[in-house]
Amino acid sequence: MRRIRIVVADDQMLTREGLRTILDLEDDMDVVGVAKNGLEACEMTELLRPDLVLLDIQMPIMDGIEALKRMKRICPETFVLILTTFIDADYIVDGMANGASGYMLKDMDGDRMIASIRDAVSGQFILPATVAAQLAVRMNKFTEDQEQWQTASLDGIKLTEREEELALLIIRGLNNREIADVMHIAEGTTRNYISNLYGKLEVTDRVQAIVRLKSLI
Repeated sequence: MRRIRIVVADDQMLTREGLRTILDLEDDMDVVGVAKNGLEACEMTELLRPDLVLLDIQMPIMDGIEALKRMKRICPETFVLILTTFIDADYIVDGMANGASGYMLKDMDGDRMIASIRDAVSGQFILPATVAAQLAVRMNKFTEDQEQWQTASLDGIKLTEREEELALLIIRGLNNREIADVMHIAEGTTRNYISNLYGKLEVTDRVQAIVRLKSLI
Protein backbone atom coordinates (compact mmCIF):
# COMPACT_ATOMS: atom_id res chain seq x y z
CA MET A 1 0.00 0.00 0.00
CA ARG A 2 1.35 3.40 -0.98
CA ARG A 3 1.60 5.69 2.05
CA ILE A 4 0.78 9.38 1.64
CA ARG A 5 3.46 11.54 3.28
CA ILE A 6 1.98 14.79 4.61
CA VAL A 7 3.22 18.07 6.07
CA VAL A 8 0.71 20.07 8.15
CA ALA A 9 1.25 23.85 8.37
CA ASP A 10 -0.90 25.89 10.77
CA ASP A 11 -0.02 28.54 13.33
CA GLN A 12 -2.48 27.09 15.86
CA MET A 13 -0.90 24.24 17.83
CA LEU A 14 -4.23 22.55 18.61
CA THR A 15 -5.14 22.51 14.91
CA ARG A 16 -1.88 21.09 13.62
CA GLU A 17 -1.54 18.51 16.40
CA GLY A 18 -5.20 17.55 16.06
CA LEU A 19 -4.75 17.00 12.34
CA ARG A 20 -1.59 14.96 12.94
CA THR A 21 -3.46 12.71 15.38
CA ILE A 22 -6.38 12.17 12.99
CA LEU A 23 -4.25 11.52 9.91
CA ASP A 24 -1.72 9.26 11.61
CA LEU A 25 -4.58 6.90 12.48
CA GLU A 26 -5.01 6.15 8.77
CA ASP A 27 -3.16 3.11 7.45
CA ASP A 28 -2.06 4.91 4.30
CA MET A 29 -1.05 8.29 5.77
CA ASP A 30 2.03 9.55 7.62
CA VAL A 31 2.40 13.10 8.92
CA VAL A 32 6.14 13.59 8.42
CA GLY A 33 6.27 17.18 9.66
CA VAL A 34 4.29 20.00 11.25
CA ALA A 35 5.06 23.70 10.72
CA LYS A 36 3.82 26.78 12.57
CA ASN A 37 4.43 29.35 9.81
CA GLY A 38 4.77 29.56 6.05
CA LEU A 39 8.55 29.79 5.98
CA GLU A 40 8.93 26.71 8.15
CA ALA A 41 6.47 24.89 5.90
CA CYS A 42 8.53 25.72 2.82
CA GLU A 43 11.74 24.54 4.46
CA MET A 44 10.10 21.26 5.53
CA THR A 45 8.67 20.73 2.07
CA GLU A 46 12.06 21.23 0.42
CA LEU A 47 13.76 18.89 2.92
CA LEU A 48 11.13 16.14 3.21
CA ARG A 49 9.53 16.23 -0.26
CA PRO A 50 6.07 15.16 1.00
CA ASP A 51 3.29 14.00 -1.27
CA LEU A 52 0.94 16.66 0.10
CA VAL A 53 0.95 19.79 2.26
CA LEU A 54 -2.05 20.99 4.25
CA LEU A 55 -1.39 24.72 4.25
CA ASP A 56 -3.14 27.34 6.37
CA ILE A 57 -3.75 30.74 4.77
CA GLN A 58 -3.12 33.18 7.62
CA MET A 59 0.22 32.47 9.30
CA PRO A 60 3.04 34.64 10.66
CA ILE A 61 6.40 35.30 8.91
CA MET A 62 5.08 34.05 5.55
CA ASP A 63 1.40 33.64 4.70
CA GLY A 64 -0.08 30.65 2.95
CA ILE A 65 -0.25 32.16 -0.54
CA GLU A 66 3.42 33.23 -0.51
CA ALA A 67 4.37 29.81 0.88
CA LEU A 68 2.33 28.12 -1.86
CA LYS A 69 4.19 30.04 -4.58
CA ARG A 70 7.55 29.04 -3.14
CA MET A 71 6.55 25.39 -2.64
CA LYS A 72 5.39 25.02 -6.23
CA ARG A 73 8.69 26.47 -7.45
CA ILE A 74 10.91 24.18 -5.36
CA CYS A 75 8.66 21.07 -5.26
CA PRO A 76 6.22 21.23 -8.18
CA GLU A 77 5.34 17.57 -7.71
CA THR A 78 3.98 18.16 -4.18
CA PHE A 79 0.22 18.65 -3.92
CA VAL A 80 -0.95 21.55 -1.74
CA LEU A 81 -4.39 21.82 -0.17
CA ILE A 82 -5.31 25.21 1.29
CA LEU A 83 -6.59 24.69 4.82
CA THR A 84 -8.74 27.58 5.99
CA THR A 85 -11.72 28.91 7.90
CA PHE A 86 -11.88 31.95 5.57
CA ILE A 87 -14.11 31.54 2.52
CA ASP A 88 -12.63 34.57 0.79
CA ALA A 89 -12.82 34.83 -3.00
CA ASP A 90 -9.43 36.54 -3.23
CA TYR A 91 -7.78 33.60 -1.45
CA ILE A 92 -9.60 31.17 -3.74
CA VAL A 93 -8.46 32.95 -6.89
CA ASP A 94 -4.88 33.40 -5.64
CA GLY A 95 -4.65 29.77 -4.63
CA MET A 96 -5.95 28.50 -7.96
CA ALA A 97 -3.64 30.82 -9.88
CA ASN A 98 -0.59 29.60 -7.99
CA GLY A 99 -1.06 25.86 -8.19
CA ALA A 100 -3.12 24.79 -5.19
CA SER A 101 -4.84 21.41 -5.58
CA GLY A 102 -7.93 22.68 -3.80
CA TYR A 103 -9.33 23.81 -0.47
CA MET A 104 -10.35 22.19 2.81
CA LEU A 105 -12.32 23.95 5.50
CA LYS A 106 -11.04 23.42 9.04
CA ASP A 107 -14.49 22.45 10.27
CA MET A 108 -14.86 19.76 7.59
CA ASP A 109 -15.93 16.31 8.78
CA GLY A 110 -12.91 14.07 9.44
CA ASP A 111 -13.97 11.37 6.97
CA ARG A 112 -14.50 13.94 4.21
CA MET A 113 -11.12 15.50 4.97
CA ILE A 114 -9.36 12.14 4.67
CA ALA A 115 -11.22 11.36 1.45
CA SER A 116 -10.26 14.80 0.07
CA ILE A 117 -6.58 14.14 0.75
CA ARG A 118 -6.72 10.83 -1.09
CA ASP A 119 -8.56 12.48 -4.00
CA ALA A 120 -6.02 15.32 -4.15
CA VAL A 121 -3.00 13.01 -4.46
CA SER A 122 -4.82 11.15 -7.21
CA GLY A 123 -4.95 14.40 -9.17
CA GLN A 124 -8.46 15.65 -8.40
CA PHE A 125 -9.15 19.31 -7.62
CA ILE A 126 -10.85 19.69 -4.23
CA LEU A 127 -13.51 22.39 -3.98
CA PRO A 128 -16.09 22.17 -1.16
CA ALA A 129 -19.57 23.36 -2.09
CA THR A 130 -19.39 26.47 0.12
CA VAL A 131 -16.10 27.49 -1.46
CA ALA A 132 -17.42 26.84 -4.96
CA ALA A 133 -20.45 29.02 -4.23
CA GLN A 134 -18.23 31.91 -3.12
CA LEU A 135 -16.10 31.51 -6.23
CA ALA A 136 -19.21 31.56 -8.43
CA VAL A 137 -20.31 34.86 -6.88
CA ARG A 138 -16.90 36.39 -7.57
CA MET A 139 -16.77 35.10 -11.16
CA ASN A 140 -20.22 36.53 -11.85
CA LYS A 141 -19.04 39.88 -10.56
CA PHE A 142 -15.92 39.64 -12.76
CA THR A 143 -18.15 39.10 -15.79
CA GLU A 144 -20.40 42.03 -14.92
CA ASP A 145 -17.44 44.34 -14.26
CA GLN A 146 -15.73 43.33 -17.47
CA GLU A 147 -18.85 44.04 -19.50
CA GLN A 148 -19.17 47.46 -17.88
CA TRP A 149 -15.51 48.35 -18.46
CA GLN A 150 -15.51 47.12 -22.04
CA THR A 151 -18.44 49.40 -22.86
CA ALA A 152 -16.96 52.38 -21.01
CA SER A 153 -15.02 55.04 -22.87
CA LEU A 154 -11.26 54.49 -22.79
CA ASP A 155 -10.48 57.92 -24.24
CA GLY A 156 -7.63 59.65 -22.46
CA ILE A 157 -6.13 56.48 -20.91
CA LYS A 158 -2.66 56.13 -22.35
CA LEU A 159 0.06 54.16 -20.63
CA THR A 160 3.71 55.10 -20.70
CA GLU A 161 6.28 52.50 -21.74
CA ARG A 162 7.14 51.91 -18.07
CA GLU A 163 3.45 51.55 -17.16
CA GLU A 164 2.96 49.06 -19.99
CA GLU A 165 5.84 46.97 -18.61
CA LEU A 166 4.28 47.14 -15.15
CA ALA A 167 0.85 46.28 -16.55
CA LEU A 168 2.14 43.14 -18.29
CA LEU A 169 3.77 41.94 -15.06
CA ILE A 170 0.54 42.51 -13.12
CA ILE A 171 -1.43 40.55 -15.73
CA ARG A 172 1.08 37.69 -15.41
CA GLY A 173 0.23 37.51 -11.69
CA LEU A 174 3.54 38.66 -10.22
CA ASN A 175 3.44 40.10 -6.70
CA ASN A 176 5.04 43.43 -5.73
CA ARG A 177 8.36 41.86 -4.74
CA GLU A 178 8.63 39.91 -7.98
CA ILE A 179 7.72 42.99 -10.04
CA ALA A 180 10.39 45.00 -8.22
CA ASP A 181 13.00 42.34 -9.07
CA VAL A 182 12.06 42.26 -12.76
CA MET A 183 11.95 46.05 -13.09
CA HIS A 184 15.09 46.52 -10.95
CA ILE A 185 13.41 48.99 -8.60
CA ALA A 186 12.67 49.08 -4.87
CA GLU A 187 9.51 47.41 -3.62
CA GLY A 188 8.31 50.76 -2.22
CA THR A 189 8.75 52.32 -5.65
CA THR A 190 6.76 49.45 -7.15
CA ARG A 191 3.89 50.15 -4.78
CA ASN A 192 3.92 53.82 -5.81
CA TYR A 193 3.89 52.90 -9.51
CA ILE A 194 0.99 50.50 -8.97
CA SER A 195 -0.95 53.11 -6.98
CA ASN A 196 -0.48 55.64 -9.79
CA LEU A 197 -1.55 53.05 -12.36
CA TYR A 198 -4.70 52.23 -10.36
CA GLY A 199 -5.53 55.94 -10.30
CA LYS A 200 -5.12 56.23 -14.05
CA LEU A 201 -7.27 53.16 -14.63
CA GLU A 202 -9.86 54.27 -12.02
CA VAL A 203 -9.73 50.93 -10.20
CA THR A 204 -9.18 50.06 -6.54
CA ASP A 205 -7.61 46.60 -6.52
CA ARG A 206 -5.49 44.19 -8.56
CA VAL A 207 -8.38 42.07 -9.83
CA GLN A 208 -10.11 45.13 -11.30
CA ALA A 209 -6.79 46.35 -12.72
CA ILE A 210 -6.14 43.05 -14.51
CA VAL A 211 -9.58 43.07 -16.13
CA ARG A 212 -9.21 46.72 -17.19
CA LEU A 213 -5.67 46.25 -18.47
CA LYS A 214 -6.65 43.30 -20.64
CA SER A 215 -9.04 45.61 -22.44
CA LEU A 216 -6.29 48.17 -23.02
CA ILE A 217 -3.23 46.09 -23.92
